[in-house]
Amino acid sequence: MSTIQLRGEVLWRDAPGGQATWVKGDFHIRDGRIFKGTPEGGADRTLEGWAIPGLCDVHAHIGLEMSGETSTEVAYRQAVANRDAGTLLIRDCGTPGDTRWVQEDASLPVLLRAGKHVARPKRYIRGYAVEVEDVSDLPEVLVAQAHESNGWVKIVADWIDRSNGADSDLEPLWPTEVLVDAIAAVHEVGARVVAHTFAHKTVDGLLEAGIDCIEHGTGMDKDQIAEAARRGIPVTPTMMQVGLFEEFAAQGAHKYPVYASTMQAMFTRRVQQVRAFIDAGVQLLPGTDSGGYQEHGSLPRELALWQEEAGLQAEEILDLATWRCRDFLGVSSLEEEAQADLVVYDLDPRKNIEVLAGAKTIILRGDVHPHAD
Repeated sequence: MSTIQLRGEVLWRDAPGGQATWVKGDFHIRDGRIFKGTPEGGADRTLEGWAIPGLCDVHAHIGLEMSGETSTEVAYRQAVANRDAGTLLIRDCGTPGDTRWVQEDASLPVLLRAGKHVARPKRYIRGYAVEVEDVSDLPEVLVAQAHESNGWVKIVADWIDRSNGADSDLEPLWPTEVLVDAIAAVHEVGARVVAHTFAHKTVDGLLEAGIDCIEHGTGMDKDQIAEAARRGIPVTPTMMQVGLFEEFAAQGAHKYPVYASTMQAMFTRRVQQVRAFIDAGVQLLPGTDSGGYQEHGSLPRELALWQEEAGLQAEEILDLATWRCRDFLGVSSLEEEAQADLVVYDLDPRKNIEVLAGAKTIILRGDVHPHAD
């Protein structure tokens, strides 16, 4: 493995758990790890530019497409698309197939698997989830998924219940008392639970049960958002995906007008909702929901929406999408002797967040993967 010298500005921190800051100077990569200062004996290659820890996508589905599980070849291309976009750490937020092979390929992003989605029969997308007939089985099913994952399991907390005909709407899948037992059981085996939720009526039960992470959160009201902030529960706003809610509403308007009205209302207030998370101090986690309606490798576009629509500044977005997200997931950032997973840009991404869409050089596990180099 070659020695690489990096000269420029790096989003660096002096010790794990501390605040990362931009540091100007020389760094080097040796044996897959990063160090401050120039390398002894010189370098095989020198890079210049602005470097950040690899971007994180906590809501990507490697090995999933609209029809369900993909082939290994398609899943590989999905992982590469993420890598080449600078996304070097992925929490695979529910996938029907076994993607442990991705973790064994050093050329692909670091992958934290969350097992399969867990839902009820006819209450989620066909072919995606483990379907639980008896709700009392949820603790056992989630623990089984925890043993197949890397510290996370994924539950579908609400979905449209079509049994009510024209009055059908988003409804919770699980009684609160079952969620309490299930999440406690997952915690006992050392894992955490992430929940898909759109609906307002679902969130109180999730909070009471001790949910660890909320995906979408489009139905959360002011009090629920404040409680999530108090408990330190982050939210993945998936702004690109929520931007499709108007389309979903139109598709269901004729047959399910109540559901359509709910989806349209959440679309209309989508920017206000993300601003409410920010104002309350909820940590935002970056996620694309890629693998269904969204393309893999689209995280730079999602982060651009955080600025364009939600008003976050580029420097704060970079923090949230790199070292702060990595801390939440328990993965190292750019610090002395850490694994060298970083992205180098020709321009300063603090001045223009759209720079993230044009990575100069990808360095993963200390190896260079040229994207536009």
